[in-house]
Amino acid sequence: MIILEIDVERRAVSRREIDASGPVEAALAIHKERETWRLDPLSPQVPVVFGMGPFVGGRLYGVHRLIFIFKSPQTGTLHVSALGGAAYKAMGMGAQAVSIVGRAPAPTAIFISQGYVKFAEVKPGDAYETINSLYREFKNFFLENDARALVVGPAAYTTYNGAVVSVDVDVRKGEFKLGAEDFAARGGPGTALAQGHNVAAIVVGGPKRPHFEKVTDAEAINQIFNKSFGRPYLDVLNEKTVKYRFDQKLRTGGTFGVNYPHYRDLLPLFGYKSIYMSREERVKHADLILQLFWKPFQEEVFEKGRSWYNCGEPCPVVCKKVWRGKKVDYESFHAMGPFIGNYLFQEAVPLVDKVDKLGLDAIEAGHLVAWLFDAVHAGLLKPEELGLDDTPAFDPACFDPHGDSKKNAKLAGQLLDNFVNNSTEVLALVAKHGIRKAARELERRFSDRVKAAGIRFRDLAVYVAFGTEWYMTPNFYWAPGLVAPMYIQGRYWTNYNPTFMSPEDFAKSSYDRAVAEAYIDNAGICRFHRGWAEPVLAELYALVGLKPPTPQLYRDIAYYAKLAGAEPMPWESKRARDLVSTLARELGAKDWRFEDYDDYYEWWIRFKEALDKLTFG
Repeated sequence: MIILEIDVERRAVSRREIDASGPVEAALAIHKERETWRLDPLSPQVPVVFGMGPFVGGRLYGVHRLIFIFKSPQTGTLHVSALGGAAYKAMGMGAQAVSIVGRAPAPTAIFISQGYVKFAEVKPGDAYETINSLYREFKNFFLENDARALVVGPAAYTTYNGAVVSVDVDVRKGEFKLGAEDFAARGGPGTALAQGHNVAAIVVGGPKRPHFEKVTDAEAINQIFNKSFGRPYLDVLNEKTVKYRFDQKLRTGGTFGVNYPHYRDLLPLFGYKSIYMSREERVKHADLILQLFWKPFQEEVFEKGRSWYNCGEPCPVVCKKVWRGKKVDYESFHAMGPFIGNYLFQEAVPLVDKVDKLGLDAIEAGHLVAWLFDAVHAGLLKPEELGLDDTPAFDPACFDPHGDSKKNAKLAGQLLDNFVNNSTEVLALVAKHGIRKAARELERRFSDRVKAAGIRFRDLAVYVAFGTEWYMTPNFYWAPGLVAPMYIQGRYWTNYNPTFMSPEDFAKSSYDRAVAEAYIDNAGICRFHRGWAEPVLAELYALVGLKPPTPQLYRDIAYYAKLAGAEPMPWESKRARDLVSTLARELGAKDWRFEDYDDYYEWWIRFKEALDKLTFG
């Protein structure tokens, strides 16, 4: 792979070649070479690496994800985050990956095309406005290179939770392309760029040419699929991506459209407090959510019309479902919807827009709001300590789906702004350290409240602990694998199904999924296309003359975490433990009753031992 190494402090650029099958493998080599496990995640000497897979520019769809690999300020170890569609524009930047080190003296934008790099000072702010201002000021670069901007929002400079935001622009009209907005968000890559390197924007473009000519050979591609599936490529693609385009059985599509009618009462509500509800209660809430939250989207996007788009690359899946100009995905809307006690879809739309403009990771933002709302509800915090003018309604047993949703949505908007602005002492603490470390400090500061309430701050949150101070919150599913001791969490590198089994079997299924997901990210392939890509990935690598990755890829990630002192640790939060035990009871598991902490610890340690045996041999 050709790597551009950019030192933004010296404004120096060098070009080198690394023997790697994709950006994750290349980034591991770079971090190993620099021994970054010894350094703070926000050290200027810790590179942020982003790149694409080898299959760009040809006859394959869904292969244009831009992959960010960085030492996360949240997990304390390497994290991988993906941004859809951007590699379609970035394939002309003159390299397959970029490594950024050093710290610029002022907020900086980097322009990359055909191996040439330019720098400019910029004023960071609202992520969408930053993209617009870059287009206005550097319009010629966008026009000449059909470029796309990757930017951070204000959250990247003031919190641990900054995302990389990208909205594709029609360079002729200067308008945002509907649906073509995506985020590399989990783990804080925007924070790594902004606070570690003072990079506020990266603009990539250039001629759209494949890196390997064989990806343009439709006949060779069809031969691979005919051999593996008995059908040509496009037939297999259409079958394997039904959920994301349009499911005829459910009469809907996309993650938002499918998840609510599919999972129904198994989706987490009120910061996972729903795991303590009876099934009858959960079904009542699920019915309300389908009526108030899902139906308005369904009627407008699937029944009245079909506003379906793609992420910026030509792709027949058109997974981006757009409601009145706003892209709607399950994770971001659930984060600002039912997970924080808001059942009204129209109230969630401006909240998701605020999250996106601030440049926050939406999933983490949902966890943060729910945790702080619950802390106020439990009497651990006062509304004014969060800059709120009212008390959130956070008891699902006496929840008014209309009035309380509106109140919670209003308060969530206040909280998000206050968090990014570090408006109170409590929020400044959380913005700097994240939920896990802040919870410990708040328990110390407010020990009298903890004693009176009979519950700790940490017990209201759900997270996976890494090392002594790092953590990751799960995606929004009631699934033990999302809090299991895996080396990368917060993505789908685990068994994320609502299921339960022995720790050894669970570790095996989670390890297999993690390795497969690592391969897909390393190839720059969208995981919505994993159904057709995973079975033929080795053959596709052979097509372009490269060796495919091996399980060594995940092993190296895990070993890095050990060196960094950030490997998974036993559950600290009661609610995280209860996520596992309540689902086990829900599914009728008989071998595990989880009657005391020792039962939880035994399951956790047996899972971890089985995982390490699979990972390290």
